[in-house]
Amino acid sequence: MKFLKKMRMNRIFNLPRYWSNREMKRFSHLFTGNIINVSGWKDADKEGSFYKDYFINAEEYHISNIHGECGDESEKSIFIDLEKPLDKDLKGRFDVVFNHTTLEHIYDVKTAFNNICSLSKDIVILVVPFSQPVHYSKSGDWYDYWRFTPFSIKKMFENNGFELVYLSSNDNFAASIYLFCIATKNPEKWKNREKDFDKVQLEPSMGLKNMHKVIKLLLNFIGS
Repeated sequence: MKFLKKMRMNRIFNLPRYWSNREMKRFSHLFTGNIINVSGWKDADKEGSFYKDYFINAEEYHISNIHGECGDESEKSIFIDLEKPLDKDLKGRFDVVFNHTTLEHIYDVKTAFNNICSLSKDIVILVVPFSQPVHYSKSGDWYDYWRFTPFSIKKMFENNGFELVYLSSNDNFAASIYLFCIATKNPEKWKNREKDFDKVQLEPSMGLKNMHKVIKLLLNFIGS
């Protein structure tokens, strides 16, 4: 039973992470300049690598965190509390701002979203859950408040002067569904990359595309 439970949890939480990593690798080479992983903890991609290694053309790479259970308090980490006013010297400091599955854990999500956008002078890369089981820290350091639709993400970006140029979702049956989003303040700059930013998917598939394969496997298992 423990093995089955572990397999279930791996499918729910790790499959969408691995999918979002594949999406990141599709685009990360496009971006240059000063890049930050906001609330990135130790920058691990949970597959044995670090997101810093994805951005092969970055001139500078930073990680921000907040103190606490998931905070990296090393000297290399920039302290940013996304629910507090952003320091003036951080506004527009970065060419690319990346944030992976943090916003659902921040109660004042509007302020946090605005701050993420304010950090950037061009690109925001965002990964958020559309559908995922509630998860939280038993120590009380962090909780789980929100889920996001493509329409809410699109609107929040627009409210911050960004244009959503790419949005996709994974299609893993019986797993969490993540949204992978790229938005820019400078859409004209990326016009020649329309073949890369090839979709804005406003209706996540909810993992139903491959459901028939899972049912077939179950029927074969029952019949064996």
